[in-house]
Amino acid sequence: MFRLYDTRTRQVEEIELRPGGGRMLRIYSCGPTVYRYAHVGNLRTYLLGDLIRRNAEHRHSVTVLTCQNITDVGHPIDDGAANDGAAGQDGEDKILAQARAEGRPAAELSRFYEDAFRADCSALNLRPADQSPRASEWIGLMTELIARLIASGHAYPTPGGSVYFDARSFPSYGELSGNRLASLRPGQGGGAGRPGGAAEAEKNFHADWALWKGAPGGGELTWPAPWGTGFPGWHIECSALSLHHLGEFIDIHTGGIDLRFPHHEDERAQSNTMTGHEVVRHWVHGEHLLFDGRKMAKSTGNVVLMSDLTDRGLDPLALRLAFLEHRYRQQMNLTWDTLSAADRTLRRWRGLVAEWACSPSKPMCAEVTSQIAAAFDDDLDTPAALRALRKLEKDPEIPPGAKFESFAHADQLLGLDLARDIGRAPARPPLPDGARQRLDARQAARAARDWATADRLRDELAAIGVSVSDTADGQEWTVGPVG
Repeated sequence: MFRLYDTRTRQVEEIELRPGGGRMLRIYSCGPTVYRYAHVGNLRTYLLGDLIRRNAEHRHSVTVLTCQNITDVGHPIDDGAANDGAAGQDGEDKILAQARAEGRPAAELSRFYEDAFRADCSALNLRPADQSPRASEWIGLMTELIARLIASGHAYPTPGGSVYFDARSFPSYGELSGNRLASLRPGQGGGAGRPGGAAEAEKNFHADWALWKGAPGGGELTWPAPWGTGFPGWHIECSALSLHHLGEFIDIHTGGIDLRFPHHEDERAQSNTMTGHEVVRHWVHGEHLLFDGRKMAKSTGNVVLMSDLTDRGLDPLALRLAFLEHRYRQQMNLTWDTLSAADRTLRRWRGLVAEWACSPSKPMCAEVTSQIAAAFDDDLDTPAALRALRKLEKDPEIPPGAKFESFAHADQLLGLDLARDIGRAPARPPLPDGARQRLDARQAARAARDWATADRLRDELAAIGVSVSDTADGQEWTVGPVG
């Protein structure tokens, strides 16, 4: 159907329907840990799954079943990543630490940030997942899976009430990230615990990771289990929820590149051990987002939220358009100038689409729509798709009705809500009779470097009340008093 870069095979792979699976594509996307607002770098990762889904549904008429978890427990501060801003002690759940910092119950905090996440996704026009399970509501499922891993010899309980996965029992560990067990040093693997700490001391091997974290004292976000009171490890959550909601054969698993190790490496080991086969057919990861040339992180004070865009008067979908200007697996440097330019383009396109909608309907431009379809099929080459749209916008030979149909068709994939202004009161006065023809002719003259004709047409437009200025994106116009 289409092609995507597979992290495990390290090459662009054909995405094909699984034999015997009907016309259904199963996609699992790692969701947020709901203890803070999602920043725009997080949101870029969630756009990846949305683009894959739109292409499969609209281009290839495939039924897509999606699952995206909500992590509201089981993500200790030192579990596989450096502390990214939550207060608290090593090994403490990030949600508990943040709840204490904000002075409210953990459940209330996690629901607040879950709602905020959903609002941000809606503003970015991301379609909600078909299944969106909260980790805290599936603890029994996780303990069942852990018990099966213990029974099969792939995991072991400890006297302190924790359970660890035996990393050496999974020979192909490292295929996703290249981090083989023999080369990992203490503290580098997927289990919580600093080198030399208590958690490290109770493991059989330093790269083993926690399936269950013992918490003998109990408290918020802990549950009883056969091994003792505690809470699930971060990685077991995705194995349990993906296998339950999507089954033992998952076509595509998405996430940010930072999750490749240890999270996805450990998840793959757990799931494959449970089923005896490769569960995920294709692992697809989105690259990091920089802002003004620096990594986006709370510790560096370089976090940009969706609310920061709206506070500046920018349309949230300008962020989506800015993301589409780069391929998902390319590192991207976002700036306020980039976002402002995307906002101007978005508003111009919406105005044009509303204007073209008033023209007689014409068949869409097959050449352009084919170019856009090919770009999406070619590992989501969204920059190429946008170039095709810009070329169509400026082509004076294409009738307005055909431009409308082509832009509307492309927007099923792009998700920019380009037809939003149709039927609304116009943001600017309509063009006078004959102005559109002169604008198109002037655009063609500039493309041919016929400056004399372009200047003459500018004067003619001014005489009928249309003021024209030239920008990097083409000519812009406003309607004012005649003369």
